Amino acid sequence: MTTLLTTQDVARLVQRVGLPDLFRRLVAYLEADYLRWAEFDKTPRVAAHSPDGVIELMPIADASLYSFKYVNGHPKNHRFGLPTVMAFGVLADVDTGAPALLSELTLTTAMRTAATSVMAAKRLARPDSRVMALIGNGAQSEFQALAFHHVLGIRELRLFDIDPAATAKLVRHLSGTPGLTLTVCQSTAEAVQGADIITTVTADKANATIVTPDMIRPGQHINGVGGDCPGKTELHPGVLSAARVIVEYEPQSRIEGDVQQMPADFPVTEFWRVLAGEAAGRETPEQITVFDSVGFALEDFSALRLLRDLSQQLGLGSPMDLIPQMADPKDLFGELQITAQRQAA
Repeated sequence: MTTLLTTQDVARLVQRVGLPDLFRRLVAYLEADYLRWAEFDKTPRVAAHSPDGVIELMPIADASLYSFKYVNGHPKNHRFGLPTVMAFGVLADVDTGAPALLSELTLTTAMRTAATSVMAAKRLARPDSRVMALIGNGAQSEFQALAFHHVLGIRELRLFDIDPAATAKLVRHLSGTPGLTLTVCQSTAEAVQGADIITTVTADKANATIVTPDMIRPGQHINGVGGDCPGKTELHPGVLSAARVIVEYEPQSRIEGDVQQMPADFPVTEFWRVLAGEAAGRETPEQITVFDSVGFALEDFSALRLLRDLSQQLGLGSPMDLIPQMADPKDLFGELQITAQRQAA
């Protein structure tokens, strides 16, 4: 039987574990899998682009487990009452191909993206970072804010969004969070003043320049999250030229990340090498660093592993007949008759 985790199951899981502890566990699972980088069969995600968005499949496997995520990105979906990003995923057994887990990943993607941002910032931001500018206050913003607060110790958020209602929503959710100060700003330039970390998580499918070189100061770390498909960027090329740039999976990032704007020989470093100690993260306190994050299938693999383990521990999820349970595995046609008889009984 395949275990089904719905959005309600994942929400209950978060309530029982607690979001701070869940972020910490996600970071630990991500780090464990990134340290096994060579063990994974990796490929860039497969994308179907349209004028208003993209639909993608994100597969990856190691020797025992296979996972994939179905995910979209449609920034205009609010017109239809739908989220910009919707996702679900599967975790399956490599030896048999049997799907063990079918899970929602819309909520989970936001949590794993925030955990990935924090995992990278632990190696790239200055250790004394306490102030973060959060540019883009939409669906993923609270997750980024709380992950950086609880795991990395961010104490002040400087907020800006071109939609004041989005910022008001974030303030409503996070006001009263112990140890966290919220400062609403009137522009990106104002928000980044005095920030140790700049997180950009905007949604428009456009070659935007949210952050420009004149806004940047020595020692800052930029967590670029929103530039994640061809024709969708957030950082001015001059920002990248001035920084040490870290990516998840170079073959995918060259196509989808902010580095799509740069020459093919523009230097980037894959994050797993930093984590493994094969390459430096931040080299000096004054250095500008960029994590050009597009989202990679390994991160969903880690999230699905954690969902599987926690759902088993907490008794969440429901068994489902996603695959026929047959007395004779070779008699697939006979299953049609058996199923019909069961329904008629």
